[in-house]
Amino acid sequence: MKVTFMGAGSTIFSKNVLGDTMLCDAFHNCEIALYDIDGQRLDESYLLITKMNESINESRATVKKYLGVEQRKDALRNADFVVNAIQVGLYDPCTIIDFEIPKKYGLRQTIGDTLGIGGIFRALRTIRVLKDFAKDIEEVCPNAWFLNYTNPMAMLTGYMLRYTKVKTVGLCHSVQGCSRGLLKSLGMEDKLEGRLEKIAGINHMAWLLEITDKDGNDLYPEIRKRAKEKNKNEKHWDMVRYDYIDKLGYYCTESSEHNAEYNPFYIKAGREDLIEKFNIPLDEYPRRCVNQIAGWQKQYEALMSGEKVEHTRSQEYASYIMEAIYTNKPYTIGGNVLNHGVIPNLPYEACVEVKCLVDGEGIHPTYVGELPLQLAAMNSSNIYPQMLTIEAAHEMSREKVYQAAMMDPHTGAQLSTDEIVAMCDELIEAHEKAGYPVF
Repeated sequence: MKVTFMGAGSTIFSKNVLGDTMLCDAFHNCEIALYDIDGQRLDESYLLITKMNESINESRATVKKYLGVEQRKDALRNADFVVNAIQVGLYDPCTIIDFEIPKKYGLRQTIGDTLGIGGIFRALRTIRVLKDFAKDIEEVCPNAWFLNYTNPMAMLTGYMLRYTKVKTVGLCHSVQGCSRGLLKSLGMEDKLEGRLEKIAGINHMAWLLEITDKDGNDLYPEIRKRAKEKNKNEKHWDMVRYDYIDKLGYYCTESSEHNAEYNPFYIKAGREDLIEKFNIPLDEYPRRCVNQIAGWQKQYEALMSGEKVEHTRSQEYASYIMEAIYTNKPYTIGGNVLNHGVIPNLPYEACVEVKCLVDGEGIHPTYVGELPLQLAAMNSSNIYPQMLTIEAAHEMSREKVYQAAMMDPHTGAQLSTDEIVAMCDELIEAHEKAGYPVF
């Protein structure tokens, strides 16, 4: 069995996914292909994965590294699974561009990797690269499963599923920890054991539709009561999502700093009172990038000093999906797939996040049914900009880039149509100059 990891310079994430893989009985002797376009980061990851193979897998896996576009087909050739974790343009220069140019127009962001103007441009420059990935996969490993972890999840996964022949599923971390984090933060840890839940919607805005305890009792009445009291009485990290519970009736999967920018409600020009009230961390993602870069340097120095690399299997879906498909051992995930009717009141071609069964025949989305109307409306406000972005990338249409930005809830609430066009033109030019064109 061969696993190719695209964007292997994402060292800690590659460690988690590939460490999980090595710990599977069926994959001790697998072949691992590490691919990146940055030689230094690739070498660092190769060292880490090799050391981990020694310490947790008796060096049974074969680890190889592949650098640059010239070696991409060799990295992919005969792969059974392709894990995608690329970040086109990295923090510097592209994330900086995505944040700083919109600021000139008065548009502030928190994360900018999923929707909003930052998410739109992150998708455009990444899809340009994925087009080439798809051509190579179709040629040298046409039966491989493409496990996409890169954001913006819905736009990238939606593009791959709609416009390529590559078998694709999008994977996120937020589904697994959604209800656990909620119950712990509300002091309801005693309800964790044996709980049942139903989650569906779109990536980063999938809804906790149902949650019951081990005896079948609905936990939402108590959740709603405690969440409202907590938002009223204290400042905390999850105030936007607790406001969702109060105003919309339901909690969602991704963090409050993410969801603050997926709508027109919380980040408004001249409304610093709202930023304060809901404890919204503007410019959060750039801060994280700086801290992560510094943190990795410390970890790399420890590794170079001879520190042993240990690993315990994580909650990441990738290894469980590979195991289920390869061994026909069924497993369920929260996966990003094309809707095609599983949520009837969302667009048919939307990329949705729903429960999927995984087995030897592949990945099978399960039927959800209609969402409560207010939740479908929230999802749809994100879906249409996502779909316009996908079409803009496919058609290489500047006009559809403008339209995607106009339809984005946060951008459209802050800027006029002329301002949006001017901002998009400036962003397109800046990315071109930086060497990461959107088309």
